[in-house]
Amino acid sequence: MSKSLIIAEKPSVAQDIVRALTPASGKFEKHDEYFENDDYVVSSAVGHLVEIKAPEEFDVKRGKWSFNNLPVIPPHFDLNPIDKSKGRLNALVKLIRRKDVTSLINACDAGREGELIFRLIVQYAGTAKAAISKPVSRLWLQSMTPQAIRDGFDKLRSDAQMLPLADAARCRSEADWLVGINGTRAMTAFNSRDGGFFLTTVGRVQTPTLSIVVEREEKIRKHIYRDYWEVRGSFDAQAGQYEGKWFDPKWKKNPEDAEQRADRVWSRAEADAIAAAAKGQPASVSEESKPSTQASPGLYDLTTLQREANSRFGFSAKTTLGLAQALYEKHKVLTYPRTDSRYLPEDYLAVAKQTAEMIASEDLPGPLMALAQHAGTALKNGYIKPTKKVFDNAKVSDHFAIIPTLQAPKSLTEAEAKLYDMVVKRFLAVFFPAAEFQVTTRISTVKNAGKEYAFQTNGKVLVKPGWLAIYGKDSQVDDAADGTGANLVPVAAGELVRTESTDVKALQTKPPARYTEATLLSAMEGAGKLVDDDELREAMAEKGLGTPATRAATIEGLITEKYMLREGRELIPTAKAFQLMTLLRGLGVEDLTKPELTGNWEFQLAEMEKGRLNRDAFMAEIAAMTQRVVQKAKEYDRDTIPGDYATLKTPCPKCGGVVKENYRRFTCTGKSGDAEGCGFSIGKIPGGRSFELAEVEQFLAHKKIGPLEGFRSKAGWPFTAELALVYDEELANWKLEFDFGEDAKKAEEEGEPVDFSAQESLGHCPKCGGGVYEHGTNYICQNAVGAKAACDFKSGKIILQQPVELGQMRKLLETGKTDLLENFVSNKTRRKFKAFLAFDKKEGKVMFEFEPRAAKVPGKAPAKKAAAKKA
Repeated sequence: MSKSLIIAEKPSVAQDIVRALTPASGKFEKHDEYFENDDYVVSSAVGHLVEIKAPEEFDVKRGKWSFNNLPVIPPHFDLNPIDKSKGRLNALVKLIRRKDVTSLINACDAGREGELIFRLIVQYAGTAKAAISKPVSRLWLQSMTPQAIRDGFDKLRSDAQMLPLADAARCRSEADWLVGINGTRAMTAFNSRDGGFFLTTVGRVQTPTLSIVVEREEKIRKHIYRDYWEVRGSFDAQAGQYEGKWFDPKWKKNPEDAEQRADRVWSRAEADAIAAAAKGQPASVSEESKPSTQASPGLYDLTTLQREANSRFGFSAKTTLGLAQALYEKHKVLTYPRTDSRYLPEDYLAVAKQTAEMIASEDLPGPLMALAQHAGTALKNGYIKPTKKVFDNAKVSDHFAIIPTLQAPKSLTEAEAKLYDMVVKRFLAVFFPAAEFQVTTRISTVKNAGKEYAFQTNGKVLVKPGWLAIYGKDSQVDDAADGTGANLVPVAAGELVRTESTDVKALQTKPPARYTEATLLSAMEGAGKLVDDDELREAMAEKGLGTPATRAATIEGLITEKYMLREGRELIPTAKAFQLMTLLRGLGVEDLTKPELTGNWEFQLAEMEKGRLNRDAFMAEIAAMTQRVVQKAKEYDRDTIPGDYATLKTPCPKCGGVVKENYRRFTCTGKSGDAEGCGFSIGKIPGGRSFELAEVEQFLAHKKIGPLEGFRSKAGWPFTAELALVYDEELANWKLEFDFGEDAKKAEEEGEPVDFSAQESLGHCPKCGGGVYEHGTNYICQNAVGAKAACDFKSGKIILQQPVELGQMRKLLETGKTDLLENFVSNKTRRKFKAFLAFDKKEGKVMFEFEPRAAKVPGKAPAKKAAAKKA
């Protein structure tokens, strides 16, 4: 009997498919790696199981970081199994090759990556002599409810329909490989020419995204603060008092000076003169009041959802994607989240009404209950009707907007509930009427000594809340730019008011704000342009950097590679980021830094998905760009790269001269700052780690810094160390050395006494009760050093690249364990993991303690606490 093999992307989806198909096709028998009945075999990948690689004859194994072996542009790509998933891959290969399996169904996620995962597995299952030729169909799911899955099987897509998407998926993967491998190796080779190993990663989407953040930071650093003043007046009318802000009615925008405004005064004397001239004087009043409406924003696509979740809750883009994926895949309460569309198909009107009925009738948990009333209102008043703002086939590609499914949520986490609440509110809001306001602009004009002084007051009153009622706004609002209030006291026609008082407020211009994930996602979507207008952003979306599904991973990758730091909600580029941008600009490799160019490549991939662009033409363009990048780096023969370099505040430790930065070093330039100096110089990237400016200032001032993490050995392995500035008699100058705590270690081994009197104890030693102090690269018990050491308690200041701050060590000594720390990096897998550090009394050591796993079955006790491991 012939059967169809269904391959899902994840085991949980395979189980959902089995449950959905069972009523119609019969019960499935469960095996280790698959489910089977008379018609189907259902199995799954676990994400990517294979990766592309250069063929053996092009694969550089030794000397890959050398210019001699670059560029690497193979004529085709081979496949390599991913080690951790070999078992699952082999099981799928056996199923694909089974004689009774006569057709294949791709049930991986409905998008570019899902297409690639399936295609590469099938390619790997074939051989050089015989590719798999079994017919292929595509299951395209927007929702994971059982009925949606059954509907998907009724509308399977043909392999021919999916070939353009498959081409785009392969091109994306191969282009990223070519740019990433060649760019990273070329820039690493360039930065490591003078010795050491400075890993400098480059990416097709990653690097132009970084350039957006660096350019913003450059503007912030170059901003010159300018003083300006605002003049405010308080006016007495018969009905009460109101405020207004002075402005120049004749002011016109100056293209040469973007900081000028109608209400800014650029000298204190002029501001004081305006205030003095208006104070105590009568003012005539003119007023314009007109109605205004505000429609609800459109439905969510993934990027808009990530932006708003970051702004409202501080969720990272990665966190939002994970929550949305869980709501789609695990809870089945949201439609497919990795979408770039904000519209629904035109035949979805009935489903939209059914969704509103579910929200109105189901017993939703917690705060979601309040939405039932609004859903009922929408149904009762017939708000849900065909409109191009919501239903538009032309604006729906392979996916539509993120909306709730017909399935009600049962047990969501707090974070999942917040995201679900956002989606439900937006889904209802798009059908509600526009909010109606009454907007009033009042001009109070003072005449004194032949001059006129105008003060503006704005008021905005919510007349009919419309869709804003869903968000709890059912009364007056105040969003006037000058904060003068919503309800204005009335002024009778012809009434003269009195300028009771005036106030001059001193202010300064501000630099542009740093990017948050919300604003960076918007800039990525607009290929480097921060676009707030919904319609304009929508028009530019196809030329964005990356796709909605990959932007979160791009941001996280830049943080992992230490190109950016996340401080609160701000994203701050590091010295390593500035150095990369300086290098790429200096080499003339603009291809890798221009968001617009990379955005255009993304547009070409989108065109390829629609069958409008040839795969070979795109790859030829990528290969040519890769060759240019490598050639520019190879041929660069000057001593330094031109750039905007810093002058340090801390003087030279030898002669007191001015220390300046160039591309590779911090160098003394003499007392005048423009001479050869005394010869003092230190590298900017010791051990493959870039100095931040604040760090090098501290290092020169104190001649010691650390321990710092992120250094790399010549083999590329990470390590932690302190840096010391030591005087070399032979050189007659100061030089940089790594300090691995050898002096402290030697003192411990040789039993030399250590004086801790200048330090405050961090707490009591859990082994002997003595005081615990900082000592070298460790926290150590005072009784564990010296000739009569009676204790051996010691714990590192940095463990597997995770800094253990003083506060965490105090907490461990006081309570037995630290908070959950999230940035440990496994030496074996090189992957991040999170754990507590806890003192294990039985072992007498600080160990890892992992979070307990949640109970799988309701009512059962949580799984036992994971075993501790040595830290």
